[in-house]
Amino acid sequence: MLLLLFLAGGAYSINPDDLRLNLMGRLASSLLGLFGLCTLVSGGIKQGFSYTGMILLALFLLAPFVWMVLVSLHPSKTPIPTLDLIIPKEPAWDNYGKVLFMPNLPVSRFFLNTLFVTLSVVLGQLFVSSLAAYGFARFQFKGREAAFGLFLVSMMFAGPVTQIPVYLMVQKFGWLDTYAALIFPGISSAFTIFLLRQAFLAIPKELDEAAKIDGAGYFRIYWRVLLPLAKPSLATAAAFTFFGVWTDFFWPMLSTNSTEMRTLEVGLSIFKNSYGAANWPLQMTAAVIVMAPLLVVFLFCQRYFVKGVMMGSIK
Repeated sequence: MLLLLFLAGGAYSINPDDLRLNLMGRLASSLLGLFGLCTLVSGGIKQGFSYTGMILLALFLLAPFVWMVLVSLHPSKTPIPTLDLIIPKEPAWDNYGKVLFMPNLPVSRFFLNTLFVTLSVVLGQLFVSSLAAYGFARFQFKGREAAFGLFLVSMMFAGPVTQIPVYLMVQKFGWLDTYAALIFPGISSAFTIFLLRQAFLAIPKELDEAAKIDGAGYFRIYWRVLLPLAKPSLATAAAFTFFGVWTDFFWPMLSTNSTEMRTLEVGLSIFKNSYGAANWPLQMTAAVIVMAPLLVVFLFCQRYFVKGVMMGSIK
C-alpha cells in the first residue's frame, strides 16, 4: 500500500522534470495518504478529514518560513529562485557568517542588544507583574477593584498613544540611547498582571494558610507556593512578552540614535535599505536570524499555552 501511495504521489509533482521536487512531492503525498488512510480506519471518516485538513493547514502556514530558509541558502546576489530551483544544489551556509559579521553593519551587536533587552524585560516584567498580581489576588485594600480596573482600561489604548508620554519621561530622565530606555518602559504590563492575577485566584487560599502555619511570610508564600503552581501562566506570559519585545520596531527606533544601540528589527530595516532588492539571499538570511529564536521559544513554551490560558480564565 505504501508503495502504491508513493508512486501515486508522483502524479501531483509540481515539476516532473526536476528530480528533487518530484521526490518531495511523492514523499509528501505518500505520507499524507498513509496518515489519512490510517486515521480513516482507526477514527472514522470525520476525524480523518479533520486531521488531514489540519496537516495541510500547518504545511500551508509553514511554507513561507521554509521558503525563507531555502532562499537564505542560495549564493549571494542570486535572483529570487523559481519554485523548481528553490532547493539549492550547494547550500551557502557562509551567508549567515556574512550577515552576522558584516564590516559596515554590526548585525551581531544588534542580535546581542536584542537578546539582552528581551531577557531583561521578560525577567523584570514577570517579577514586577507577578508581585502586583499577588497583591490584587490575595490582599484586601481600599480601592483594589478600582485600581485593577484602571489596569484593564489601559489595555484598551494602542501602544503608540502611550509611547509619546513615555518618550517624554525617558527624555526627562536622560535615558535616551541607553539600555534603560529599552528595558524599563516594558517592565510593567497590564496583560501580564491580569493573566497572573487570574492564575493566583485559581490557587486555593488554604495553601496560603498552611504555609502561614509553618511560619512562612507573605513573600515566602508568593515565592514558594504561588509561583511554582502558576508556572504555566508564567511561561505563557514570558512567551508573549518575548515575542513582543523581540519583534518591537517602533520604540527601539524612537528611543535610540546610535548604531551600537539598535536592535535586530531596526537593524534589519537598515540592512534592507542598504541592499535594497539586490541581494535576496542575504535579506532572507537576516530574516531567519530574527525569526529563529521566536520559533525556538514557541516550541519550548507551546505545551504551557493552553494550560496557562485556562488557568488565567477561571477563578
